[in-house]
Amino acid sequence: MCYHTHVIPFRVQFQPGLPLYEQVVYAAKKALLAGQLRAGDPFPSVRAMSTALKINPNTAHKVLQNLINDGLLEVRPGIGAVVAKRPVSTRAEKNELLQETLEQVVVEAKKLGLDLEEVQVALEDHWARLDGVKR
Repeated sequence: MCYHTHVIPFRVQFQPGLPLYEQVVYAAKKALLAGQLRAGDPFPSVRAMSTALKINPNTAHKVLQNLINDGLLEVRPGIGAVVAKRPVSTRAEKNELLQETLEQVVVEAKKLGLDLEEVQVALEDHWARLDGVKR
């Protein structure tokens, strides 16, 4: 299932076998590091998040706490959680978020019996297609 509503400013695709809060934290971090959410932007409350994503309020609270502890959100009295001011995202932070997706791609490629060169060609083709380049 994929959830993305006007209340939740990021997309979450729930997958079985992974803790829900980790999946929501991952999606939120990805949006924050990609610049989809900017410093001072409001972040959904526990109630709004739990309702929109159809998750337990305790899970939503755990998501907020995790993002606050990581310095990505700050709580402002009378306003609620907002995106914290922070330095520009580093390549290392972005690379860390990409690792999970790369793991899935590598596992699927190995299941299909593809070698590294075939995966590289497929990746380059896909990259070019997204850039609008014909190969």
